[in-house]
Amino acid sequence: MAQVVQLFSNPHAGAYSRRRVRALTRALQGMGATVVQSVSADGPPEILDEADHVCVAGGDGTVRHVASAVLQCGRPVTMSIYPIGTINLLARERLYPTKSCEFARMVMAKATCRPHYPVAAGDTFFFACASAGPDSAVLEQYSPRLKRRIGRMAYVAAFVALLWKWPRQTIRLDANGRRVDCEAFYVAKGRYYAGPWSFAPASRVDDPLIHVVALKRARRRDFVRLALTLLLGRSVAAVPGATCFTATRLLAESDTPLPLQADGDVVAHLPVRLAVGDNPLSFS
Repeated sequence: MAQVVQLFSNPHAGAYSRRRVRALTRALQGMGATVVQSVSADGPPEILDEADHVCVAGGDGTVRHVASAVLQCGRPVTMSIYPIGTINLLARERLYPTKSCEFARMVMAKATCRPHYPVAAGDTFFFACASAGPDSAVLEQYSPRLKRRIGRMAYVAAFVALLWKWPRQTIRLDANGRRVDCEAFYVAKGRYYAGPWSFAPASRVDDPLIHVVALKRARRRDFVRLALTLLLGRSVAAVPGATCFTATRLLAESDTPLPLQADGDVVAHLPVRLAVGDNPLSFS
């Protein structure tokens, strides 16, 4: 019996390519799969009962919606990610090829599957990274319409606008009973953040831990210093005022409802509880 692959894409995403989705469909069919096309736009979609495998052709936001639906469907379903999104942090973790034929061969070979522990954030999940501070404020202000036109440069435009009114707020973190006060914090479930950079190179998707970096102060110069440290590939532990630690649970509180971004989208506002899940997803 042919394997049923439910292929999700988001036609409204900035990097969506109908041509590449068609090429991927043909490649999967060429490997003997029955492909069912599905759309994921806002919120977790429905996972078909007959689906043996779920493939997401999109970026981290689309993956987050679909992976959350797989977690909630009540049965084990393997997943894969065809990287056609803006940044594709999760696809980098698994080293998925960008050529449709190579991707289809890798996924349909069923050689090895890698577990991925999700992180609950309030009533949703994330799978790569999260943060609260100036960068989450940027994501709350950026224009999705502009992103569809100029891609990730829309974030740069929002950041420039934020420079005139720089947000600073005290955040209280409780990490498995450890108290840390800061003005910004960053959570890694995998190695990558905002592209090929990493503030937690030891973080692994198959390890049930989150790696946290808390900045005691998040002034403009502190944020720039952190960004330069990432760009140069240096350890963020050496950044003045940075506290680095691991945890399985994290409670973040503030006096005002600061936005929390996760996998490139604002998903909640503080206060919020983060907790590593017990049941990992399986990525082929």
